[in-house]
Amino acid sequence: MNEQELKMKLTPEEYRVLREKGTEAPFSGKLLHEERSGMYICKVCDTALFPSTAKFESGTGWPSFDQALPGAVKEIGDDTLGMHRVEIVCSTCGSHLGHVFDDGPTPTGKRFCLNSVCLDLAPEEDKKK
Repeated sequence: MNEQELKMKLTPEEYRVLREKGTEAPFSGKLLHEERSGMYICKVCDTALFPSTAKFESGTGWPSFDQALPGAVKEIGDDTLGMHRVEIVCSTCGSHLGHVFDDGPTPTGKRFCLNSVCLDLAPEEDKKK
């Protein structure tokens, strides 16, 4: 799918975050308080990224996960905004998802901080069909 097709598929906010490396406002995302079981997938290409069992409440205002599925995301150094961070992108389509930090409270020590607009949830019941 080319960029023009993506602009037609995605909302302007989704496109800004996913393709232009934007960030949604904290505490505004539809998936922040989502509690259903299932798989979080990339909004652009439907690649499975994070199981719902990896989600936790970080208090940061964005959905947070302590681990991604193996090979689902790529980590890229990000020195914008005057600090060093690690950006995460979908390993299939390269879309921006958020950042990962080494301050997570679970045994992995990771906090994958995601933008809700980058994700869809495939609920557990959908997988049984």
